Amino acid sequence: MTRQGTVVMTRERTWALTGVSVLLFIVLSWLFADGLFGPSLWNAEDWVSSPLITYLMIAVILLVGWAQARSLPAGGIIAPVGEAVMTPGQVDDPIGWRLLMGNVFLALFWLPVRFFVGRDWLSAGWHKVTDPAWTSGGEALKGYWTNAVAIPEQGRPAITYDWFRQFLQYMLDHGWYTWFAKLVAWGEVLVGFGLIVGALVGIAAFFGTLMNFSFMLAGSASTNPVLFGLGVFLVLAWKVAGYWGLDRWLLPALGTPWQRVGELEAPVPIEGRIGQELSPGRR
Repeated sequence: MTRQGTVVMTRERTWALTGVSVLLFIVLSWLFADGLFGPSLWNAEDWVSSPLITYLMIAVILLVGWAQARSLPAGGIIAPVGEAVMTPGQVDDPIGWRLLMGNVFLALFWLPVRFFVGRDWLSAGWHKVTDPAWTSGGEALKGYWTNAVAIPEQGRPAITYDWFRQFLQYMLDHGWYTWFAKLVAWGEVLVGFGLIVGALVGIAAFFGTLMNFSFMLAGSASTNPVLFGLGVFLVLAWKVAGYWGLDRWLLPALGTPWQRVGELEAPVPIEGRIGQELSPGRR
């Protein structure tokens, strides 16, 4: 048995989705970051977090929504979600989940998530790559690891799991911070850049969550729980999360084992589908 789902995407629904995406970006930036909306438009010390960048990202979301709405026919289109083969014992995914994780018409939803998470990583990484304490000897990372492995006389230590404390102590004893600091700094920059421009979003988000997980194991909360949670969703949505970005061309060029709706045949306009359904032999 197979199940086939469909999504009806119209210009009106695209504009509604655009509004939701803008609102999502504003809420994330307001709740989980500081200074992204003013008062001054430009922050020379942290240009990535400047309010001007915030408003430019909002403008990009609106522009993408306009581009998608403009590309749709006046009556909208009906596009198949894809067949889900049902075998004994198989649990099918809800249609809404399949759409959100695998339909390019809903890829607009992931744009504000990418912008928020990627911007946070790029800002953190840019601070590190421009700081000699990270790029020249790794003294900043050495201090971080030293504080993390310390066991206080009273109270709980920063690290809960002893195996992870021993792992950090091993890296400290062998001076790995001298090169690992550069790896962390440039890794954060690459993760942030990849998410913002939509290049290999699934891979970038995975390495972002890996760093979040490591920081949390070392006892650092900060923004890590929020970025980790959002990053997991980006990993799950890897097929379409970067559609409005470089993945639109990168993933097909790399031969990914999936195919976008409409590559074999064009989506059917609503009026065309209705005509087919009412034609002789289809009643």
